[in-house]
Amino acid sequence: MSEAIQAGAAPRPVGAYPHARRVGELLFLSGIGPREPASDAIPGNVYDGDGRVRDYDIRAQARAVFANVRAVLEASGARWEDLVDVTVYLTDMARDFRAYNAVWAEYFPDPASAPCRTTLGITALPTPIAIELKCTAVVKAASA
Repeated sequence: MSEAIQAGAAPRPVGAYPHARRVGELLFLSGIGPREPASDAIPGNVYDGDGRVRDYDIRAQARAVFANVRAVLEASGARWEDLVDVTVYLTDMARDFRAYNAVWAEYFPDPASAPCRTTLGITALPTPIAIELKCTAVVKAASA
């Protein structure tokens, strides 16, 4: 049996799926992007006169993604430290990997306690974002 989780403090999913699903002690987060929960604005994006993204700040987007992941974890009864695996999707690996890696090190300064991580370069995401995270956490059942 599994439990779907919707996090009020995170931006709404862009499709018909929950923020996360808990199965026993495993918590699977849907893809989480950097949109701001209240406005859906994308931190760091700079738009041209036609509304197309002209430039973006991967550091701002990475920090926003981490904030959104934390909000989903907390709504699920989990903590940052419960993360065990993270898949990172970057739309421009050559441009953004080094900067993203620096932000990662701010949030996970000790590699021995950091979650496992895979970083993939992809061509696009469903909204004009440059990064998305897919996370798994292990959460102990609450004591009765």
